[in-house]
Amino acid sequence: MTVNKELTGKVALVAGATRGAGRAMAVELGRAGALVYVTGRTTRERVSEVGRTSETIEQTAELVTAAGGTGIAVPTDHLEPSQVKALTERIDREQGRLDILVNSVWGGDRLIQFDTKLWDLDLDSGLRMFRLGIDTHLITGHYALPLMIRRPGGLVVEMTDGTAAFNRTYRDSLCFDVTKNVPHRIAFGLAVELKEYGGTAVSLTPGFLRSEEMLDHFGVTEENWRDAVAQEPHFAVAESPALVARAVRALAADPDKERWSGQSLSSGQLAKEYDFTDTDGSRPDAFGYFEDVVFGGKEATAADYR
Repeated sequence: MTVNKELTGKVALVAGATRGAGRAMAVELGRAGALVYVTGRTTRERVSEVGRTSETIEQTAELVTAAGGTGIAVPTDHLEPSQVKALTERIDREQGRLDILVNSVWGGDRLIQFDTKLWDLDLDSGLRMFRLGIDTHLITGHYALPLMIRRPGGLVVEMTDGTAAFNRTYRDSLCFDVTKNVPHRIAFGLAVELKEYGGTAVSLTPGFLRSEEMLDHFGVTEENWRDAVAQEPHFAVAESPALVARAVRALAADPDKERWSGQSLSSGQLAKEYDFTDTDGSRPDAFGYFEDVVFGGKEATAADYR
């Protein structure tokens, strides 16, 4: 990546920036010079239902500023319309503009019940996933987009899990499957609605993400993550959150980004398109690996897809 501050003067909102891809995207936008509002429910004083105290929105904001941008932490529950309305009114009052909206709110991994029939799953958990992964995105867009459409060139990124093509394969949990397919349709619809304003909307997914939560799950760190491959061979194609963060930065800085509007994109796809790599210099293509090798039976290894 270049060290250009190509997003200087731009204002971004990364909704769901406490950890993982959300945090990385906020930091990378800051590295490009943007002013970034970072939101989430876990602060130094309060912990969300996710239950992790190790990451907070204040930390994320500090990382944004340290990277060269300006990070502003605003505690926000994106299921509460009044809080999201207050957030966007604050952005309007303080900046008068919004150029980039990244809808990365989730926090539902703990609710997923894989290999469980609809009639056997915990219904409350399934419906909670819809609230966390669908309602939050719609509520945030409802209040944030009137600020964005004041100027042409705005970018909306709907974060999800799996490309539209990859998600044609059932994700082994009905509520999770539905939740992670909806952002593709949100981006598709917003692309139509934003067109007359010169705005772009896409859905975006990382590959096999080495988030803080995933590293903890395998009992490894970012420094020794390859030790987890013995437990989970497919982890060999994993990527750091920086890859999808660099994808968002590249999209935001692209003057011709409208060509992507309405499409389902992945970090690996955009790494090839914009010629950037992960932190280790590799360019993981997780979806190519899963489609060709895991599902397609091709004779190859994860190393062939890095």
